[in-house]
Amino acid sequence: MPEGDTVFRTALRLDEALAGGIATRFDLRVPAFATADLSGDTIHGCVSRGKHLLLRVGEMTLHSHLRMDGAWLLYRPGEKWKHPDFKVRAIVGTADRQAVGVDIAEVELIPISAEDQLLGYLGPDPLADDWDPAEAARRLGADGRSIHVALLDQRNVAGFGNEYAAELLFLRGILPTTPAPEVDVRALLDLGARTIRANRLRVNRTFTGVDRPGRSTWVYGRANRPCRRCGTLIRRGEQGADPTRERVTFWCPSCQR
Repeated sequence: MPEGDTVFRTALRLDEALAGGIATRFDLRVPAFATADLSGDTIHGCVSRGKHLLLRVGEMTLHSHLRMDGAWLLYRPGEKWKHPDFKVRAIVGTADRQAVGVDIAEVELIPISAEDQLLGYLGPDPLADDWDPAEAARRLGADGRSIHVALLDQRNVAGFGNEYAAELLFLRGILPTTPAPEVDVRALLDLGARTIRANRLRVNRTFTGVDRPGRSTWVYGRANRPCRRCGTLIRRGEQGADPTRERVTFWCPSCQR
């Protein structure tokens, strides 16, 4: 599931593969930008901001968001793709490497100077060099909704998704329905920042410290299974900012009060 750590790692891989090269192929397979061609321009690099990817080419930024199923895959020139052609939304290549965006929900091309206009609404990012925990705590603590919903709102803090919300709330012993103003948000964000930084270079994220299938989470995806701490059955529910954006929640009714 692409959360902030996955996007950070994707940006790092694209940056290592493409930065400093000259674009020899630039193909966006979305109607609004289908005619754009930055071939011949220098690829300056790729960075992440929360769950967003910013690939800078010439004077432009290729912005993409992976959502649930998207991915950027790297190939050598002439190497056979591992996915059908119709799934491809973007291709950026150099003489040595080719980055192929597959099943990407959002693809758009903007001037580099417009990045802040596009993403300026995002809250502080715990994986960014300018991470501001005080500002993140101020935003999160001022949100009157449940802590699970507030933590997922990228305007409060950028990068945490549903899996992080479930696991961090378990580790802090907080019910997902607790109003955010009643939570020690500084402690929650400190744990979140340390956890996502520890996971950012791992292929498989872990919250338990165990990197094995079925052992990496405390509550996420474990409905009706015994809590790893107390043995109580994990519960499952749904919460969201509105009925169209409900997300599945997981919690232990004994460890989270």
